[in-house]
Amino acid sequence: MQRRFVSIWFRQLLADWQLIRRPELCEVPFVFAAPDHGRMMITAVSPLAAEFGVEPGMRAADAKAICPGLEVLDDKPSRPRNLLRGLGEWCVRYSPIVAIDEFDMDGLLLDISGCAHLWGGEREYLKEIVSRLKSKGYTVRVAIADTPGAAWAVSHFGKITPLIPAGGHREALLSLAPEALRLDAVILAKLRKLGFYQIKSFIGMPRSVLRRRFGEEFLLRLAQALGTEEEILVPLQVPVPFQERLSCLEPIKTRTGIEIAITKMLESLCKRMQTEGKGLRTGVLTGYRIDGKVVQVAIGTSGATHNVSHLFKLFQLKIDQIKPALGIELFVIDAPKVDDVEVPQEEMWTAKPGLDDQSVIRFLDRVAGKVGAEMIHRYLPATRYWPERAVLRAGSITEKPASDWRVEKPRPTELLKRPAPIEVMALIPDHPPKFFIYKGHRHQVIKADGPERIEREWWLDTGEHRDYYQVEDDQGRRYWLFRSGHYGGDQKFQWFIHGFFA
Repeated sequence: MQRRFVSIWFRQLLADWQLIRRPELCEVPFVFAAPDHGRMMITAVSPLAAEFGVEPGMRAADAKAICPGLEVLDDKPSRPRNLLRGLGEWCVRYSPIVAIDEFDMDGLLLDISGCAHLWGGEREYLKEIVSRLKSKGYTVRVAIADTPGAAWAVSHFGKITPLIPAGGHREALLSLAPEALRLDAVILAKLRKLGFYQIKSFIGMPRSVLRRRFGEEFLLRLAQALGTEEEILVPLQVPVPFQERLSCLEPIKTRTGIEIAITKMLESLCKRMQTEGKGLRTGVLTGYRIDGKVVQVAIGTSGATHNVSHLFKLFQLKIDQIKPALGIELFVIDAPKVDDVEVPQEEMWTAKPGLDDQSVIRFLDRVAGKVGAEMIHRYLPATRYWPERAVLRAGSITEKPASDWRVEKPRPTELLKRPAPIEVMALIPDHPPKFFIYKGHRHQVIKADGPERIEREWWLDTGEHRDYYQVEDDQGRRYWLFRSGHYGGDQKFQWFIHGFFA
């Protein structure tokens, strides 16, 4: 696939941003200024202020002298980056790879390989970007070329066409000034001193001569613009390997339209995952609205799956949370978490109920979509002695236990997270309680079984053992009580309630 890149240059980023926030300033010249060695230096200029000769880098006091009524606004060092980050996240609708232009901090670079055809071609693609940003109040210059460096050069210094055909970036660079190569001031001063005012003046010179005169950075910038050295863009959002995008010819604002969009994307996404033996564990649906807002819903599955029908039902439960407002123009489905899919062995006569049954897993996924995945827990046995440590929460529905459940001794159906202290009257030395008081209520014990001694896990902590009793009160309710420690002597002992039997 032919690599293609777009450079978007916001010619007056801060000024446009301020005019969007405060339209009343459209008739007032203003600048942004920041302190520098005790002086206020201008960092950005509005169009009206520029007409008076005010330029970035000028002292604010001098600017006020040549521009009557100039309003000076405080600038912040992080403001351009924050603005570009917000604009870049909005531009994700045009390409999944959007990076901030780190050279001048006044633009964006997009890798649009394979994207422009969704808008009917590169010319319509550029027209869409410019018109949308202009409608928001930003003045931009854009260009498309085979390399980020060439696109940047044409957007900042080009005078003919912003659409450079494939393979034509070298020709487009020849007539441009050396500043188009994103060089620092020292190198540019050397080039001007030698009379190199266009790139074609030195582009054919031997590399050894250019290296000796201007250094490695010069050669790197030239090679990046020509495409002989790859320039790596650092995207604002790392693209997800399994992702599907759907651009809409008309904004979608009905439930039916959203369902159709989800189905089309899931069909393509699941086909790719099935080919690679993968299944979705986490899915995110993102909708980009025409008013610039982003709506998003997410789903999760208990087991990896690429079943279109099942995944659609999970997203269907979330559609009511999507507020399309005036309409959604771009849908994106991401699968940030995928797992290998285990193909089940088909058997003709044997049914496998429980968690091996795919219908059970799908049922749990739908329940989780309604009540939340955090409300569903699965527990596995742990090889521990202390009852509250003998179970652990499973990480997934497919996780296998390290040991079998211990069934030789009865255990309560409900176990307290921490044993609760109780008051007990019992005969000594090892008789069960006659009665106990729990939460201010007295329980008369009529039946009891025990004790069952469980030793403390000495390699984890120190303390006494436990003697457990199963008791039944006069109301027929059964409890699991234990005494910590021995009776008699100087040893301390205490009674606790730890669980409830059905």
